[in-house]
Amino acid sequence: MAAPAASAADRAESTNAPIATVDVQGIQVDKQASDTTKQIVAADAKVAAAAANVCGTGYTISVSAARYGTYGTTYTWTNGKTTGSSYYDKPICAVFFNDTGVAHSMRLKLADNYTDTADVEDSGTFSSYAGPLYQNRGYCGQAYSYMKIGTKVVVDNYLTVGACN
Repeated sequence: MAAPAASAADRAESTNAPIATVDVQGIQVDKQASDTTKQIVAADAKVAAAAANVCGTGYTISVSAARYGTYGTTYTWTNGKTTGSSYYDKPICAVFFNDTGVAHSMRLKLADNYTDTADVEDSGTFSSYAGPLYQNRGYCGQAYSYMKIGTKVVVDNYLTVGACN
């Protein structure tokens, strides 16, 4: 008789379970990350590593990424530690890179997976990036990226942080 497979509920209750990772061009990526995230990291691992460096020491596991045409790329990272009673209570850092090389109006907002925690936000005119932003329990939250060039909104998207059930 085979042992039953672990369910998402079982995983959510395990606070000490580490994030399983895969190596993508030298970057540790959440094994459950989307194929799109893995492709973005693989396409330019040096840029992905730079995004992790912006987040600071310990943020070495890529959990999600989204490229918005030629305008910008949002990356989210974790250190893999658990900060609460759920597997999903992991610290998250988000950075929204300006891929145009010219300063534009940008906004990055990071929401965790709890309604009682305030969102954090960075907005202004940036030539490099908006952020970094941090949430203590941000896995399964959302990163909102916005960019305006002149009067035209060119990025207005939400990215789910991590592989959530």
